[in-house]
Amino acid sequence: MTHDRIQDWIGIWRVPVYTAAVALYMVAQFVETAPVHYAMGAAALSAFIVSAFFARGVYQVSGALFFAFGVGLFLFYGDAWPTFVLHFERVLGLLALFFVLPFMNTLIRVGRYDQSLSEWLKRNVGGVSSLYRRSFSVCHLLGLFLNIATIPLLVKSLRTALRNVGGRKAESFYVRNLLRAYALCLTWSPMEVMISTTIDFTGVHYYEVALFLLLLAFTMAMIDWGTAAVSYRSIPLDNGEEAGRESAVSIGKKAAQLLVVLVVFTVLVSLVQRWLGKGFLFSIVLLLVPFCFGWALLVRRVKRYAVMALCHWKERTEGLGNYFFMFLGAGLFVEMLARSPLLAGLGGWFRVGAEHSVWLYGMIAVYFFATSFVGFHPLVSLTLLMPLLEPVRLLVPAVPLSIVLICCSLATVMYSPYNISVSLLAEELGDNPYRIGKRNVPFALGYMAVGIGIALLAERLFFG
Repeated sequence: MTHDRIQDWIGIWRVPVYTAAVALYMVAQFVETAPVHYAMGAAALSAFIVSAFFARGVYQVSGALFFAFGVGLFLFYGDAWPTFVLHFERVLGLLALFFVLPFMNTLIRVGRYDQSLSEWLKRNVGGVSSLYRRSFSVCHLLGLFLNIATIPLLVKSLRTALRNVGGRKAESFYVRNLLRAYALCLTWSPMEVMISTTIDFTGVHYYEVALFLLLLAFTMAMIDWGTAAVSYRSIPLDNGEEAGRESAVSIGKKAAQLLVVLVVFTVLVSLVQRWLGKGFLFSIVLLLVPFCFGWALLVRRVKRYAVMALCHWKERTEGLGNYFFMFLGAGLFVEMLARSPLLAGLGGWFRVGAEHSVWLYGMIAVYFFATSFVGFHPLVSLTLLMPLLEPVRLLVPAVPLSIVLICCSLATVMYSPYNISVSLLAEELGDNPYRIGKRNVPFALGYMAVGIGIALLAERLFFG
């Protein structure tokens, strides 16, 4: 049997195996029995093996290395071989969120919210600096729901408006505008996996950090808008695009509906988290699909939504091979690292830093900045960092620590050549991700510095 035939045959099993791993993870949160956990671990290992045939690039390399190191640590510090499958649960919650996010993406497309905001982007724009602010706002709002799909959608919409702007200036516009707006929307999005993972680790509630994160996003947006107004003030814009058919009032209603969806969903997730006591990330995964179907029913589009959602979900699930391979490998490595004496030596650096918050926060920023350039996805970096911070987690205030972890991990969205946002934009523009990412390094460093400043201020005023 040829390699292609084998891959095609294994590809048939992607959706069932990934679904089984996520479903058993959900069951295991309520049924604490050994058979369920062993079944969940076996499904996770099967998902890792299946995804090995479809992982590519840095995901393939890092996943293989993490798995190899994890197996090595298991040989030295693990228990009997049957327990090997029990060491994948740490990252299944993250993968479960990727698994259900397509249902929210489809809800936005069925409601035509993305088209309405894209149309508003192109109508009656006065100049490039004005377009920058409007595009920033659209990207910020859509990014809360469409996630990474926002970037190619807006590149397509902006190409017409920027067709008469020079190549270098146009590329600078895309890089600064889209990547920064996307990172700042993730900064406070309750559906962002960095946020849910962080607050589950530190034990805070979303509402305790939300205002600080909004302050960070607002501050950096104002700084970015101010510098953009100077950079693009003298560049004319061809405004030949005719106004769309949808009225400004209708577009405003669509934007308001999106905000209502986000607020209602966040409140419901917080209530479920408090009621079940299972963590913020798990509460999102548990509630997202029924919430989306409920909203589709409310706007009387449930049949169309169901058809589109299931098709989109199947397509996206088949494409999760990179994530399943890398994160399951990283999960095994982190789980075994936490059981080894190696962690004590590494964690000593952070225990020293915990004596002075500013040093600890600075070390976290340097850690994320360094790992982002050696091929680590920020989620992997965060997963590796959490065991190192465990000994000092109770020595520093939880809310400021959460702010620093969130802002330093999300800063990589703007510049890391290995982050999917930078890679996707580089592909859209036909350029090198390293060259694209370096344009945002100064802003990203400033973003981390402001985030650390807000954390230190919060610590002094409210948590000292």
